[in-house]
Amino acid sequence: MENITILTHPLIQHKISRLRDKNTGTSEFRALVEEIAMLMGFEALSDLPLEDVEVETPIEKCKTPMIAGRKLAIVPILRAGLGMVSGITALVPTAKIGHIGLYRDETTHEPHEYYCKLPSPIEERTIVVTDPMLATGGSAVEAVNFIKQHGGRKIKFLCIIAAPEGLERLSTAHPDIHIYAGHVDRCLNENAYICPGLGDAGDRIFGTK
Repeated sequence: MENITILTHPLIQHKISRLRDKNTGTSEFRALVEEIAMLMGFEALSDLPLEDVEVETPIEKCKTPMIAGRKLAIVPILRAGLGMVSGITALVPTAKIGHIGLYRDETTHEPHEYYCKLPSPIEERTIVVTDPMLATGGSAVEAVNFIKQHGGRKIKFLCIIAAPEGLERLSTAHPDIHIYAGHVDRCLNENAYICPGLGDAGDRIFGTK
C-alpha cells in the first residue's frame, strides 16, 4: 500500500530484536524504544518544509534553511506511546506534545477514549502519532479520528511493530495519512496480541504487570 513505509534500516532491526528478548529489562527496553523512535523519526520527518532565513555566522550573514511554519506536534497514544516521545523530541526539541488516552475492551478488543488533549492550532502542524504496537488497528484508527475531528490534517503514524491486520485496517480507514512501521510481524493471536511480538509494550516500558 502506498501510504505504508517499512523502515528496514539495520540499526532499527537490531534494536527491535533486542526489544523482543524476554530477558531485556525495563531500563534497556525503555532506552531501546527511545532510540528506535529517534531513528524512525529521522526517516519520517524527511519531508518537513523548509524556508531560508538570514543568520550571521562568525564570518558573514547568509541565507540558510530552517523548518518552516508551525512546529511539530507529537501525539502519543497513552500509555505505551509515551515511550517514543523523547526519541522524537531529541530531534525536534520545539515540538508540542498532545495526548490521546484509549483503553481496550478485554472482550471485544475495541478501543474507548478517556482523554484527548491536542496542541493548538493543531490544523497548522505536522502531527506524529506514536504507539509502539499496531495490533488490531482499532486504537490507531480512533486516535486519528479524534485528531481529524479537532482539525488535524497532516498526520503521520509511527509504530515499532505492526500486525498485517492492523496495517490494513489503519491504511484503509485513513488512506490520507502515512504509516511508518519498524517491522511487520506474522499475525494476531486469539487474544489480539501480535505474534511473535514483544509482549505488552506498556508493561515493559513502565515496569508494570
